[in-house]
Amino acid sequence: MRVNKSISLKNEPDFKKNLLAWAQQHKVVFWLDSNAAAENFNVKYSSFKAVLALDVHRELKCDYKGAFNRLKTFRKECNDYIFGYFSYDLKNDIEQLTSDNFYGLQFPDLYFFQPKKLFFFKDDHLNLSYLEDYQSEMEQDLSEIKGFKAEHQKNTQPEKIRIKERISKQSYFKKIHAVLDHIHRGDIYEVNFCQEFYTENASIEPLTVYRKLNKISGPPFANFVKLNDQYLLSASPERFVKKIGSKIISQPIKGTARRSEDPDEDMKLAKELSMDLKERTENIMIVDLVRNDLSKTSVKGSVKVEELCGVYSFKQVHQLISTVTSLISQETDAVEVIKSLFPMGSMTGAPKISAMEIIEELEESKRGLYSGAVGYFTPEGDFDFNVVIRSILYNKQQQYISFTVGGAITSRSIIEKEYEECLVKAEAMKKALNT
Repeated sequence: MRVNKSISLKNEPDFKKNLLAWAQQHKVVFWLDSNAAAENFNVKYSSFKAVLALDVHRELKCDYKGAFNRLKTFRKECNDYIFGYFSYDLKNDIEQLTSDNFYGLQFPDLYFFQPKKLFFFKDDHLNLSYLEDYQSEMEQDLSEIKGFKAEHQKNTQPEKIRIKERISKQSYFKKIHAVLDHIHRGDIYEVNFCQEFYTENASIEPLTVYRKLNKISGPPFANFVKLNDQYLLSASPERFVKKIGSKIISQPIKGTARRSEDPDEDMKLAKELSMDLKERTENIMIVDLVRNDLSKTSVKGSVKVEELCGVYSFKQVHQLISTVTSLISQETDAVEVIKSLFPMGSMTGAPKISAMEIIEELEESKRGLYSGAVGYFTPEGDFDFNVVIRSILYNKQQQYISFTVGGAITSRSIIEKEYEECLVKAEAMKKALNT
């Protein structure tokens, strides 16, 4: 059982800043923030402005083998809010696939925990929800948070981060040629090919870097995750899947254009994106894939495309986003819905299994948490998960920093433009690490 308390907030931005800084003393921290961007991106599907989950009461940490079944059991045992993530490599629990490429981050394949303490930001209020065993700490925590000054923490980077490419530009071109060969042979229609940028023997102040990244991007699905010495600093603009009662909502992103500081040019770029045949084709292919995946658990005839190729503008880029929904029966397990959709089609390609085999063959590093999903389940079995993109991952103990970017390759792809798109997507992470 949980004990709840609601307080009004006079200065929400400062309170949020102090709360997240105060939370750093804990070993496990999950912070989900919709930013103001939620107002511009399907606000009807937003449940709260932000939420902080911290302190472990129970946890599940495992590799991919049997991970989804273990999560089903864990969720039922907790019968409470649980927060966590699915790594991309859980694909190996669903299909006969492998992940044998280099992996410098060493995150677990799956992690979920039942938090002792929850802080929900809704409207102009903060709702606290503590497990009964820890309710005596609520007032003291509030007093500490109100008196905590975030500016007293370190706000500078200890050193300049030298970023290296896992795949050289020349090698990237060769690999995309190989992808196009697969497409022309009919093996696939589309594949999301990704490349890693990384730094070894380096350290960062994770919260400082997260704040910089979030300020640069202001996305609707931002995350700060601390798992002991492993960190995810995410500026994701993409929802993977959400469940509200019997309704399932998936919102794939495919199609990208740069922003411009000139308002007229910026409007022109957004309009060109909306009419770009190649970008729309990318999006529509993934919408078809998502429709097919949703049909595995849906009530017959309930899969619908609520919006096709809508243009949404974020601080760094314009994006094409579609919304696909379905209905499920009461008997359908919430974890089974996610398993039927996983990994997100926007991060694989179509057909999905063939695309994932080609990804494993041609990419140089294991994706891990990148292109996985972070989010939560409610006690009622509802859930909401993002897609882990536009994110920095950091293993403090290994002193390894990584971010990965990619794009959809189709028969219409121009290799030079695909490479340039990757660099545009990488810009926010580079700035956050070195400004």
